Formats: sequence, C-alpha cells, structure tokens
Amino acid sequence: MAVALDDKIEATYRRLVARNPGEEEFHQAVREVLESLGPVLAKYPQFAEQKIIERICEPERQIIFRVPWQDDKCEVQINRGFRVQFNSAIGVYKGGLRFHPSVYLGIIKFLGFEQIFKNALTGMPIGGGKGGADFDPKGKSDNEVMRFCQSFMTELHRHLGEYTDVPAGDIGVGGRELGYMFGQYKRLTNRYESTVLTGKGIGWGGSLVRTEATGYGAVYFMREMLAARGDSLDGKTCVVSGSGNVAIYTIEKLQQLGAKVIACSDSNGVIVHNKGIDLDLVKRLKEVERRRIADYAGFHKDAEYLPGGNVWQVPCQVAMPSATQNELNGRDARTLVGNGCIAVAEGANMPTTPEGVKVFLDAKIAYGPGKAANAGGVATSALEMQQNASRDSWGFEYTEKKLDDIMTGIHRTTWETAEEFGARGNYVVGANIAGFIRVAKAMVALGLV
Repeated sequence: MAVALDDKIEATYRRLVARNPGEEEFHQAVREVLESLGPVLAKYPQFAEQKIIERICEPERQIIFRVPWQDDKCEVQINRGFRVQFNSAIGVYKGGLRFHPSVYLGIIKFLGFEQIFKNALTGMPIGGGKGGADFDPKGKSDNEVMRFCQSFMTELHRHLGEYTDVPAGDIGVGGRELGYMFGQYKRLTNRYESTVLTGKGIGWGGSLVRTEATGYGAVYFMREMLAARGDSLDGKTCVVSGSGNVAIYTIEKLQQLGAKVIACSDSNGVIVHNKGIDLDLVKRLKEVERRRIADYAGFHKDAEYLPGGNVWQVPCQVAMPSATQNELNGRDARTLVGNGCIAVAEGANMPTTPEGVKVFLDAKIAYGPGKAANAGGVATSALEMQQNASRDSWGFEYTEKKLDDIMTGIHRTTWETAEEFGARGNYVVGANIAGFIRVAKAMVALGLV
C-alpha cells in the first residue's frame, strides 16, 4: 500500500511516470523517496522553487549502446549496454556495473537513483550512477566473458575517468570481469588509471576489505540498530538471502559478532542448517567451484535443501535480504514478523516491496533500508579511490575500521534526521531525507546546471 504524497509532489510523480513509461522499478524507487519529502519542502521552500525534485529525478546523462561479441562457437552475439550518470552535484558519478539478463533501462535508473542518496549518506564526495548489460556470465567460459567485457569497455571507456565516472562491480561483475574491463581500458587509453574502476584485484590497485565491504557494512548497520534498542547480535538466529558476494560476507561478519546464521539461498532454492551455516563450504561452492547451493546438502547430511523454497519462511530473529530487488514481499514480511523477527537490514538494493516495508514499519521492528544499510560497498570503493590517488595501500584492519566508522556515522545521521523530522526510529525517513538534503543543497549552490 503506497503512502499518500503531498499534492505538489504527487503531481511531479505522475509526470515522472508518464515521462518514463514501463520502468516500474524506477517508479518504485522514486516514490519511496518522495513519500518522505513533504516536511523537507516545508522547511526548505527554495527546493520547490528551484525544482530540485524534478531535476534530481532526471538523469544528467543516459548512455545506451550495442555490445557485439563472439562466443566460443565463433557465433556473433549482441547485447545491450547501459550507463546512467544520474547526479554529480557532490562528486564524480559512482556506482556499479550489473551483468544479468534482467537488466534494462528501468533497472539501471532505479539503481542509479538509489545510488545518489546512498553515496550522499557516506559523507564522501561521490555522486550517483549505475550501469550494466543484459549479458549473463553464468555458463560462459572465461574467454567468452573476456570478449564480452572487452567489447563492453570499448564503448564505455570514452565516458569514464577519475574526475568523471568511476564504476565498480555489482551482480554478475566480480574480480574477473573487472580485470578484463580494466585491461581493455588500459589498452585503449594507453594509461594506467587505477582510479577509473574500483573493486579491482589486490595485486593491481584494489583495496583490502572491498570484497567484504557491502556484507560487513550491512551487519555493522544492523549492530547499530540493535544497540539503539539496547540489544546486540550475540546469540541471534539469522537468515540471509542469496549466496553471492554480499550474502557470503554478511554471514561471515554475523558469525564473527556472535550470531548464528541458519539459512541462505540461491535462485534455485534454500539451504537450512540449524547447527549453523558452514561458511567455508559456501565460499568453496560459490567463489571457487561456481556451483549451486543445493550441493551444500551433499556435504552436511543434517542440512535440509528446499528446492524452490522461500528463505523468509525460516523462523529467525534477524533477516538480511542480500540477493536482488523486490525479493521480499508483504506476505514474506508478515511471516517474518509472525515468526519473531525483530530486525531487518538490506544488503541488496530495494529487496523489500513497498507492502513489505509497510509491514516492517507498522510492526516497529528495526528496519534498515538498502540506501543506508548497504552503503558499505560504495564507501569502501571511495576509500579505494583515495588509496589509488595517493599511490598508497592500507592494511585490512585499518580499512575495516574506516568502514565501521562510516557505517556507524550513517546510522547516527539517519537516526538523528528521522528524529528531527518527527519520525523517531524510522530509518527509511531518516535515510531519504538526509541523503536528499545533502544533494539538494549542493544543487542549489551550483546553480541551474
């Protein structure tokens, strides 16, 4: 159920939907932010006068291009590439590249729009952008992935630069893909610009903790939410959706902080292991052997695999959606709350539907939206940019402490902003308003650009 919008904001939203037909995820992301902004326009009337909402909802630049490549059978394949450079009011465009068959312009715009506010919440000088392609790396050989990445970067490279746009990875884009793209960028430009991509390998300009950052950061945010209620993660029973990068390192940090993770998933099903997930096995299956989570049960006979199962039906105290957008709906949210869940922090981007968010807020559980809870990945990307710019390399503990400090700061900012605007404990309101105000003030300061 959607929250009613201020009349002027409602009219703006209707025009946006008409102007961007068929982009449902983008519409959803925009509305979720606009629902919080009525009190902001009352306090800052200059934002309405200067049409900040209309301007912030329109990308500064949208790039769509053809990506031709040749598979191992020497057959030509054609994919579509995207880069949406959404807002650069507070810094260079920053946001990941996603390779997945579901990618289309609406997905990239939703992700880029979310990135504006997520990046603003970190307090670092990075604007919002996102990109990707409708290419599926699953089942492709290394050579096929390399040829695709080289073709993709042949077009994209002309739009990048350390003072313009600095992409990172996202779903389907890990160290392998980033390596191939950086190699092609270097080949085309004849420059070793390590600051032009983040998430790189440690041996060629990458940052320690970047691989772990999104998952670790989401858990730090969860820790802070519970601490604000006089509670902790110690001994809590947790479920984590997904078994990719974000999920793996969410599980790792939860376990380090004394929680017990009993379930994770992939697109085929759910593994439930009441003794606690064997993280080393999950890492081996997913990061090394690229196998399905179903194979986990072959190593632990006391674990149960649920083909096509729903991880949100597993009773838990803490839930961490870490897979993809709109994976947790209203029915799932009611099931979680009914089974005793007290806290949810989103490691993925917009994984909870509007109905699900309403259930969590109405139940007054601790709910951390993705633009706050999963900002650790982009924050550590910005730390990688700092190291590259200074030709420096930081240790793991030093970098992780910086990540911890950033996530603690995001929690404090969202908590205090929600309280200031009469919504104590509502991290959705706090994140939306805090991120929006920082970007809006910069846009006003820069003039009509």
